[in-house]
Amino acid sequence: MTPDVGLVIPAYRPDVDRLSAYVRALHDATDLAAVRVELDAPRDGVPKALATLDAEVNTVPYRRGKGAAVTAGFEALSTDVLAFADADGATPAESIADVIAPVRDGTAGLAVGSRRHPDATVASHQTLARRYLGDGFAWLARRLLSVDLYDYQCGAKAIDADAWEEVRKHLYEPGFAWDVELVTIAGALNHPVREIPVEWHDRPGSTVSPIRDSLRLGRALLTARHRAKRISDSRLHAAIAARREESPALVDRE
Repeated sequence: MTPDVGLVIPAYRPDVDRLSAYVRALHDATDLAAVRVELDAPRDGVPKALATLDAEVNTVPYRRGKGAAVTAGFEALSTDVLAFADADGATPAESIADVIAPVRDGTAGLAVGSRRHPDATVASHQTLARRYLGDGFAWLARRLLSVDLYDYQCGAKAIDADAWEEVRKHLYEPGFAWDVELVTIAGALNHPVREIPVEWHDRPGSTVSPIRDSLRLGRALLTARHRAKRISDSRLHAAIAARREESPALVDRE
């Protein structure tokens, strides 16, 4: 039996027309058993405007952050494969299908879409500042983490439900750094990670702050490395952890 797929779209202040068209395209591009939109702090009228989507829309009156929203969506699904795509549609539906495929056929535990892969197609670029910051972060991540990728932050990933069951209790980052943590922990738990080149279009109006979020990503990178080392039974990192008071994992909050 072909594994079924559930897809989560974290959405904060989305463009309703673009999101609606994206959901339709996703259904056309791949066989999805469920689509769930995690809608944070919506403007007046947005939930009603999204009511006709071929998707379940879960509305929360405050901003949780991307990582918390995707985690909540994954926890609500019961499919064999769990995937997510950013609401701006920067990664076209056909590329999302490419990311889902290796998890669906069992050749990967986690598949990671990549804008920076040599075989990726970048149809429109970010500003130079964002590109340099992104390239610098990817360069640093490759040197600190055991999972060697061109791109850790692309908003297109898929994970096997069994892998998610193991990974979920090690995820703490509620915001954009969640992607890095997901990849790092999956690798530390020995789930095969595959990087899939995608087509990608920059979408103006991102809610990511280049400076503020770069600093957060840097801190999160070190924290993810520390947690991965703990999973690998590093005595040093176990001793460091014993001296710290850690917040609950995302699945244990609320």
